Amino acid sequence: MPTLLQLQSLLAVVDEGGFTAASHRLGMSQPAVSRAVAALEKELGSPLLVRGRRSLALTDAGSSAILHAREALRHLTLLRSEVATLAGEVTGTLSLASLPSVTGTLVAPELRTFSDHYPAVTIRLLEGSEQEVRDWLDQGAAEAGVVSLPVKGLDSAVIGDQDMVAVLPADNRLAGWNAVDYVELAKEPFIRSTGGCADVFMPMAQQVGVDFDVAFEAREMSAVLEIVRGGLGVSILPSAGLPTLPDGVVVRPLVPKTVRRLGVAVSASASAPAQAFLEQIAAHKR
Repeated sequence: MPTLLQLQSLLAVVDEGGFTAASHRLGMSQPAVSRAVAALEKELGSPLLVRGRRSLALTDAGSSAILHAREALRHLTLLRSEVATLAGEVTGTLSLASLPSVTGTLVAPELRTFSDHYPAVTIRLLEGSEQEVRDWLDQGAAEAGVVSLPVKGLDSAVIGDQDMVAVLPADNRLAGWNAVDYVELAKEPFIRSTGGCADVFMPMAQQVGVDFDVAFEAREMSAVLEIVRGGLGVSILPSAGLPTLPDGVVVRPLVPKTVRRLGVAVSASASAPAQAFLEQIAAHKR
């Protein structure tokens, strides 16, 4: 029968991308993590990982095992949380997935408040694109996540809004305008951020009746800014959480005004720490 340590070790190796990083996360030696995963493979009678010199990949058996391991640990966490809740405590781990653009501005203050109220809860923070956040929620790698609202199938509460802005080369013809409308912006080569921003402004573009001529795509906002800086096009990004603008890049308000509403979402079966965090967010926004 697989042990808790074996399942935790497999998940840590996969989530952290290697045995050394997994050992730091678990507070174990790297050989101990390797032995735990090897013992699990022996117990299940099949290799779970393909070990390359610089990379790891799941076998078909490993892909199946990882899903069951997440579910088993999720149920164990729920059991511990429910027992602690009955005793009047909230303990366990809050696994929260966030967007890099809002971690510092919207999420960090809420986590500080949460830690003050629930000191027995360990917080594990993941950062990625909006699609990665949704995948982590669906796969059980995170119990709470920051997503654009509205969201279907998950309980959610508003954490904050972000105004979307036009991002332009400083020598672009639109840079001297006080505000930039979608029609004029669509006449320029466009750099689309693949980090979830397009889901916010594309409905407005369709409503206005324009199509963007996408010349480049980039996931990280810093990469989008560098492409804009090179004079290769314009973009739309959230104003809050923007990195320091490089020389040669300016931002202008959008017309019509476009707002990205963000929320914290959790599944209905989330643990007590995740539910408590959601309740805190909801209470702050009343």
